[in-house]
Amino acid sequence: MRPNRNSRLETRVSKMPEYVILLSVPGLRGQDLAMMPRLQSLVSKGDCGELVPSFPAVTCPVQANMTTGAPPCGHGVVANGSYSREQHRVEMWTEANDCIGSPQLWNIMRQHNPELTSAVWFPLHSKECGADYVCTPAPIHNPDGSESLWCYTRPEHLYGELLEELGHFPLQHFWGPAANIKSTAWIVDSAVHAAKQFRPNLFYVYLPHLDYAGQKFGPDSEEANRAFGELDREIGKLIDGFSEAYAECFPLWLVASEYVISPVDHVSYPNRVLREAGLLAVREEADGEQLDFAASRAWALADHQFSHVFVRDSDATTIQEVAKLFAGQQGIAEVLTRDDYARYDLLHANCGDVVLISTPNSWQAYYWWLDDNCAPSYARTVDIHRKPGYDPVEMFWDAEAKGIPLDATLVQGSHGAPALTSEQRGVLLSSERGVFVERPTADTDVADIVLRQFGI
Repeated sequence: MRPNRNSRLETRVSKMPEYVILLSVPGLRGQDLAMMPRLQSLVSKGDCGELVPSFPAVTCPVQANMTTGAPPCGHGVVANGSYSREQHRVEMWTEANDCIGSPQLWNIMRQHNPELTSAVWFPLHSKECGADYVCTPAPIHNPDGSESLWCYTRPEHLYGELLEELGHFPLQHFWGPAANIKSTAWIVDSAVHAAKQFRPNLFYVYLPHLDYAGQKFGPDSEEANRAFGELDREIGKLIDGFSEAYAECFPLWLVASEYVISPVDHVSYPNRVLREAGLLAVREEADGEQLDFAASRAWALADHQFSHVFVRDSDATTIQEVAKLFAGQQGIAEVLTRDDYARYDLLHANCGDVVLISTPNSWQAYYWWLDDNCAPSYARTVDIHRKPGYDPVEMFWDAEAKGIPLDATLVQGSHGAPALTSEQRGVLLSSERGVFVERPTADTDVADIVLRQFGI
């Protein structure tokens, strides 16, 4: 029999402070637990429900949803990138926290009880956030264009300690053709170090490993199956290390999957469609064709299974032209204009004028060039900040060309489209019974579930 949630809450409040470990594990499905014995054991006596990611179901928006309790229309994170119409500038994968326009868990906790502490380990947009303890990649960009490995930490001296104990965070294994379990292993080891030293009330840890094989080879591939075992071993290390760090505190563990990766066999190129329609402009430069934001009547910031199309001056005639252009296109399930955004809690100034949503089997590439010989030089490199769109092809390597191939059909998995079916939904798990009702739960509910443990 499930314990009464209100009685349980009263018990938790009476023995404050409480401890919660929140693991953010993108790509985790309920069926995958069978291949993850340590994780399965951790949550075997707890709650298990579907987790429904809000649209768009991609990293930055979903993490903001889970940590604020607000949808994109509330916090303003509408993609993994943003576009400044005034400056004609795109920013992808920004590190700074100031792009999130709503209070996050750690802000709310401190306001409720200044004694409650929190740690934030590797989620996006965590640099300079309000948590007490932080660790996130922040490579140093040198004047000659090279990068030096480093992490932003709070306290500032913490990375020095981690460097001495663990070596540099292996950024080359966090993304790109060499992405593998080594990055997640470093995250786990450094989190254990911090837990033993600080023992925060909330510890939020991002474990990205399942993202790699799922997108590169498909969510049901042999490589993906191996990734489940690799991640489970690291989760086992995390459980053991945190058990020692928190001793007899018995923290509550919550595991949220963020989103699920779907198999894809088709790719759309919205910028090429806009270019061929005479709406997108390019500049020819020494290192290839560059997308000319200011001169384009319309261009698309492509991000997994959706795009924000930005129309110059939000011209109503051009918006309708774009909407008609993509209606019925292969691989496009929905074409939204601003009148449709409220249906997905997406109505925010940061959005484009048109949003293109892929069918479940398709994704959208940022490419605008019609001849690979005209592609900009960074297209063949791992360069997540310069590309005006997400590029999963960066996980591949062309040995002959000694660079990233320009073949978007290589990608076998994607996510981002609305999670309309169980196959498109992940899981929310807890180590104790009665923490949440076992039914489809929205990602925006995660913040409330966490805060309830602290009597908030």
